[in-house]
Amino acid sequence: MNVYDKIPKIELHLHLEGSIPLEALWELIKKYGGDPSVSNFDQLKHIFIYKDFNQFIQTWSWKNQFLKEYDDFTFITEKVANDLKKQNIKYSEIFISPSLFKKFGLKTQRIVESIYKGISRVKNIKIHLIVDLVRDYGPTDELRTLYEINEVKSCGIIGIGMGGTENQFPPEPFSKLYEKARNFGFRTTAHAGEASGPNSIWGAIRSLKVDRIGHGTRAYEDPELMEYLSEKRIPLELCPISNLRTKVINDFSEFPIQTFIKFGIPFSINTDDPKMFGNSLSDEYLMLETHFNFSKNEIIDIIINSIHTSWLEHREKKLLVDQFKKEMKNIFTLYSNGF
Repeated sequence: MNVYDKIPKIELHLHLEGSIPLEALWELIKKYGGDPSVSNFDQLKHIFIYKDFNQFIQTWSWKNQFLKEYDDFTFITEKVANDLKKQNIKYSEIFISPSLFKKFGLKTQRIVESIYKGISRVKNIKIHLIVDLVRDYGPTDELRTLYEINEVKSCGIIGIGMGGTENQFPPEPFSKLYEKARNFGFRTTAHAGEASGPNSIWGAIRSLKVDRIGHGTRAYEDPELMEYLSEKRIPLELCPISNLRTKVINDFSEFPIQTFIKFGIPFSINTDDPKMFGNSLSDEYLMLETHFNFSKNEIIDIIINSIHTSWLEHREKKLLVDQFKKEMKNIFTLYSNGF
């Protein structure tokens, strides 16, 4: 058992569609008549191995073909929320991508409502939604999506993000969309510095004026950018194992977490698409201990500090910090060496 399974956790960069437990995905595949390339459950496990980021995107699209009805979104959301709860994740901000499913004739508003229905079925975990707009579709189409989600913002939507093919679609054309999102009261983030370099992060900061950066891994390539992120306290949503699986880095030794800490840049540790990468938050923390020699107390500090990078209200952040510290103290009491 991973020693980090017991501690309370928070996840701020997690895609609903990449977090579907494989057993649930297999049910959906069978529901829609199966797929010749995946004739059994064992083959399904092997399909989530990628040679590069582009193959990951292709696999992501393949998986989405099995989400065709509103009930499918309620089904997977309940499964995902229960899976997070079993990991002792107390709070999560989950990305959803309704734009991807318009091709099936599904309405954005009803997708969001169906997801919210799934969240509501699981108690003792708090979940907010971030609608992840698809840069590949362009600002005109995604502005329409923004207006649609604004109609159902009461279904737990706290902000917007922007995913898709980062190295082909820069952020600058979406500046007016992000301005409108802020006017609607949404918080903002964007994937940047994952499949592209520092210029992508600068674009997200200068043009989109984001509150956070999704990934931001390659920020270390530009010292001026690092200084800016530190000075402006712009948090990064780091996803180390994801970066390794999609070949953003070739080895954990390339992951610049120590550099981010040296510059004093706020960050959280996240799984991104855990069921597509075979990781968990406990795995992420154990990796930090194993590959970067973080002590357990240092990892606890990372978890506590990540709460402050969330989009919870100030009072809720304080309550969550107090809850985590109390629960962690009890765990330390049980284990004389800290665990």
